[in-house]
Amino acid sequence: MRCIKNKIEHNGSGAVTLCPDEPEDMWHAYNLIRPGDILRASAIRRVTTVQDTGSTSSARVHLNLIIRVKNLDFDPQSSQLHVSGQIMNETPHTKIGQFHTLDLELNRNFTLEKEVGSDGEGVGWDSIAIESLKDAVDEGGKRRAEAVAVVMQEGLAHICFIGQFQTILKQKIEMSVPRKRQGGGDHDKGMNKFFKVTLETLLRQMEFNTSLTSGANNEAVRPVLLASPGFVASGFQKYIQSEASTTTPGLKRLLPSLVVVHSASGYTNSLSEVLQSPAVKTILADTKYARETKLMDDFLEQLRKETNKATYGPREVEHAVEQGAVGRGGGVLIVSNRLFRSQDIAERKRWVSLVDRVRDVEGGDVRILSSDHESGKRLEGLGGIAALLTFPLIEPDFDSDAE
Repeated sequence: MRCIKNKIEHNGSGAVTLCPDEPEDMWHAYNLIRPGDILRASAIRRVTTVQDTGSTSSARVHLNLIIRVKNLDFDPQSSQLHVSGQIMNETPHTKIGQFHTLDLELNRNFTLEKEVGSDGEGVGWDSIAIESLKDAVDEGGKRRAEAVAVVMQEGLAHICFIGQFQTILKQKIEMSVPRKRQGGGDHDKGMNKFFKVTLETLLRQMEFNTSLTSGANNEAVRPVLLASPGFVASGFQKYIQSEASTTTPGLKRLLPSLVVVHSASGYTNSLSEVLQSPAVKTILADTKYARETKLMDDFLEQLRKETNKATYGPREVEHAVEQGAVGRGGGVLIVSNRLFRSQDIAERKRWVSLVDRVRDVEGGDVRILSSDHESGKRLEGLGGIAALLTFPLIEPDFDSDAE
């Protein structure tokens, strides 16, 4: 995501103009835009004209619309973001107050304005929104996935991209493979065809250039995890090695990045098992994903040992912060980014205030995990918020207080 213009004021009001460059940027836009914000973007609207003769004709016209955001609809698989709301500017084809849905598109600028209203209409660019904006803007060029995973079994493969903030299913391959029969070669032919289609799809999704004369030869290749039950993944690895030594020499660049690991099945729900394997953890040790996974592993280990130095749940964590237990010397507040998508302004302010207190007042560390990663999903199971404490703390019995 490129930042074209930034006009955020000191009081938190202001607007930024952004240009999404790649599909993951739509995820960032989804986390930035909130109900009540003002969004300016180009739109296509079908307009029907009635002629003097009574006949009608329709045409699609391009408009620049401003809407007050009401709802967002994000499809993570296709990375499509639809933002609906009431139109705030009048045009020859629209009236103020009409509802319209803006479809944000790659390489098309949009302007997002947030207001700080005394009537509680908006919260402006608070600390979380500013942090989300920094995550969204890729100063160093095009952001790439940290790893690629092919989770497979006979006749079935799922190609997934593991990014910094989300894991995306890019393609599903499903083919019929004949069963193994003694003396028959149909099964081997079927598997070769399956491997061929899977490899072609994988290279296309990775935008991997197999030409030996391409300048892309110097480009670092991301780790490619091949996972399956049995020997399907190792068979796929051997197929790629064979292609590299015979028909497609350019594939040799890909070979060092291939890692074969075991999975329970060829479905995407086995991906969490793949990413927990020691071999994969070593490979991804320096990635954001691995750091978040290790953090959740450390937290759950503290819970298992019952050291009273780990707590979870909204009231429990807020109590720990009040007691000064999430501060300097090892305190870590762990929050799911889902909490900041709340349409309830008071609810969002609650969590932003907690983050600001831990970070700016208590001196503790704050980690905001993506709910679209495995670590974030584990955190979701604990209420979306947890904390590692600087000293043991006995939690009060909130249930008995409620009674």
